[in-house]
Amino acid sequence: MFTGIVRERGRVVAFDGSRLLVESATAASIGDSVALDGVCLTVVEARDGTLAFDVAPETRTRAKQFAGEVNVEPALRAGEPLGGHYVQGHVDGVGRVRSVEPEGDGARLSIEAPPALLRYCVEKGSITVDGVSLTVAELADDAFAVALVPHTLAATTLGRLRPGDAVNLEADVLAKYVERLVAGRGIR
Repeated sequence: MFTGIVRERGRVVAFDGSRLLVESATAASIGDSVALDGVCLTVVEARDGTLAFDVAPETRTRAKQFAGEVNVEPALRAGEPLGGHYVQGHVDGVGRVRSVEPEGDGARLSIEAPPALLRYCVEKGSITVDGVSLTVAELADDAFAVALVPHTLAATTLGRLRPGDAVNLEADVLAKYVERLVAGRGIR
């Protein structure tokens, strides 16, 4: 489990479609879970500041291609603060940046998202964009917007996004559980 609080930006060294190598200062051991741009992956090798991951076909079809810099978050450990929200590292879909507009010292990011994912979004609710826990500031029929504070712009890859860029999206898991529970009772 993760929180969506990115610890660092790593750099993709190589990705051949199945093996991913990332330069990272994250202290990780073989078998540890690490989220890269919101995708939970298992460390298969760790040495000299480089982490290696095997990427399964399911991951390749659900997530955008790994390249350049990636947001890195090690798995939450017992006793650590939960600063963001519950994040599983299971990408629900890929969105597309519609716009990035300055907003004070920060920015407002508008993202087109699949209807199957937008059904779980509510204003002031949580959403994960490229592994970053954010609050939905605005909701439309085909998109949502989030406000990015200066720290988020500087500490994550979100400050480099441009219109047309693909982003990994994970809806709040609590909304999915509520839907399942309500559907099981025949409530609509």
